[in-house]
Amino acid sequence: MRLRLVATAAVAACALAGCTIGGNSGTSSTPTSGAASPQAVAYMDKVCGAASEFAKIDKTTPKLDASDPAKLKAEMAAYMGQLATAFTKSAEGLKNVGPSPVAGGEEAVNKMAETFTSLGTVFTEAKAKIEQADANDATGGLQAAGEAIAKLSELADPLRDLKGVPELQKATQTAPKCQEMQRLNVTPTS
Repeated sequence: MRLRLVATAAVAACALAGCTIGGNSGTSSTPTSGAASPQAVAYMDKVCGAASEFAKIDKTTPKLDASDPAKLKAEMAAYMGQLATAFTKSAEGLKNVGPSPVAGGEEAVNKMAETFTSLGTVFTEAKAKIEQADANDATGGLQAAGEAIAKLSELADPLRDLKGVPELQKATQTAPKCQEMQRLNVTPTS
């Protein structure tokens, strides 16, 4: 019974992961006067492209089959690995977007990269705990999965670090990949 509850909570949160990469991507603030510079828009296009790599990685949500704990454990470990890879890929992309044309931009993007790196580490560690745990002990590895998934709230607004950089925040409103990332945020995936 406990295995089923932990697995249900984990899978429900995992299903939400496809739509919580942004939720509110930080583009809803009131823009200041004027449009963002073309350089800022191009930069934010790179930033959003890198951040949205997470959503492009194939993530297969584990099946809820409590009658086969070993299979559930294996699928959950694989899923944690997929999430770790996705976060790591986004973090690497963010680290490589280049210099910001706007003061404070690099610091904000570095903070974003740190968040993605941290989440990648959390999911890598959860995968290891799941692989080491007894499949019949729901308080073992599957609890680690639930704790890792709870960390996804850190990504509720992946562009939140831009709040201190109004021109870049404004640029998200017209940067094509930022607009694409917003569309990814409202379309749940399984």
